[in-house]
Amino acid sequence: MKWFVGLGNPGKQYETTRHNIGFMALDRFADKHGIKMTQNKCKGLLGEGNVNGTKVYLLKPMTYMNLSGESIRGFLDFYKASVDDLVIIYDDLDTSYGQIRLRYQGSAGGHNGIKSAIQHLGTQTFNRIRMGINRPVPGYNIADYVLSSFSKEEFKTMPQVLDTTCEAMEYALEHSFEKTMAKFNG
Repeated sequence: MKWFVGLGNPGKQYETTRHNIGFMALDRFADKHGIKMTQNKCKGLLGEGNVNGTKVYLLKPMTYMNLSGESIRGFLDFYKASVDDLVIIYDDLDTSYGQIRLRYQGSAGGHNGIKSAIQHLGTQTFNRIRMGINRPVPGYNIADYVLSSFSKEEFKTMPQVLDTTCEAMEYALEHSFEKTMAKFNG
């Protein structure tokens, strides 16, 4: 069993913002594999399915970003899941747009969703797929930037970015995260 958590904020006004690219990746994966994320469970929207013989859960916390860990912890406790089977997908300012970086440990690096996850999981060691959103120009408020929408140019390449992330998720179902990192961190 694997469980993927995409980070984002609930509500129409946040749908296309940089901070919601984790939600977008989960939606894309769900569409590709016919998984409906409609169950209201663990303070989030949950979907379950079977991908290439592996039981998969997809969770979108509906707590707002800075409380994401509550939803993650709720899933962990309810399903007696293992942190080893978890992959969190989220936006990363330090990765170029269009790139993904996989890591299995580290600090929150200023990301409130990851800060909350670390707090509620009690560890910094868990698998993550960081999706690049670039840094704003100097002087641009970070909070305003992550809650702004992607540019028209960025939206043009969004399908490829989401597909690459889905490929990494699929690969992680059948290979160790180390192998997945080696393949996708290039």
